[in-house]
Amino acid sequence: MSSGLLTFAPPDGAIREVPPLGDGSRVRRALAAVLGDRRLAVPTLVLVAIVLFAIIAPLAWGVGPDTQNLLASLKAPSLAHPMGTDQLGRDIFARVAEGARISLLDGTLIAVIGAVIGGVIGLLAGTTAGASDAVLMRVMDAILAFPPLILAMAVTVGLGVGLKTAAIGATLVLIPWYARLVRSEAIRIRSLPFIEAAHAIGASRRRIIARHVVPHVMPTLAIQIAAGFAYAVLLLAGLSFLGLGAQIPTPEWGAMITDGLTYSLTGQWWVSVFPGVALLVTVTAASMLSDRLRDVLDPRSSGLRS
Repeated sequence: MSSGLLTFAPPDGAIREVPPLGDGSRVRRALAAVLGDRRLAVPTLVLVAIVLFAIIAPLAWGVGPDTQNLLASLKAPSLAHPMGTDQLGRDIFARVAEGARISLLDGTLIAVIGAVIGGVIGLLAGTTAGASDAVLMRVMDAILAFPPLILAMAVTVGLGVGLKTAAIGATLVLIPWYARLVRSEAIRIRSLPFIEAAHAIGASRRRIIARHVVPHVMPTLAIQIAAGFAYAVLLLAGLSFLGLGAQIPTPEWGAMITDGLTYSLTGQWWVSVFPGVALLVTVTAASMLSDRLRDVLDPRSSGLRS
């Protein structure tokens, strides 16, 4: 028996729709596959630990990220200051924890907002043919024509240097990625037999998109959101490193690395190393999570095939 959209005629002659495995059940199967995969545990636990660190450490640690003590400047890591202090005597542990809040929150917002906007554009382009598809994709191609970092830098400079404008630039960079991915998936799904059957029984385009196309696209979109989060965190840090994102004294990881480069050359390595390690661990864990989600949720895998 095919898993596509089936119809049957009861004694009253009315046509009834039998939903395929591709709507709600597909999302449930995807969730079950994720929860049952042990290889997802390591990157997930690392990200959970970073989230807990970002939430608990600023509340439990007795020193604020902007508290200065010039008598304790550039102190090496110790029990009083586990990650040392910077040139103004600020506790690097407190600043790294606050930077985790900034990176996690902004990275999540960028990835999700980009997914929503890009996903809607991709659905519109993939489920309609002709001029709408052509115009939307040409706009996306125009954005993709620019190197991502250069585009984000241009947007940030044009709107005014700062963390918020850097986030806008990073979001704009991610939107075409989501749009093209969702469009390709929507086009693939649109040609499947159960979609043709839904059309044959008179289902509206809105119903087909909501009940059949979107559930098929969601696992693929989840993979891209995880990858987009990793890229957003790294891009924000890169913009701040270049002086275009977070500004002093905001404890953002990229800005902290830039602030500590001079002192690393004179032996105070901890000023820039600890925020760099935090950035490395976060981006690596998110990338590993995205790669494993791709293996588990790939619609062409046997576990989630329609």
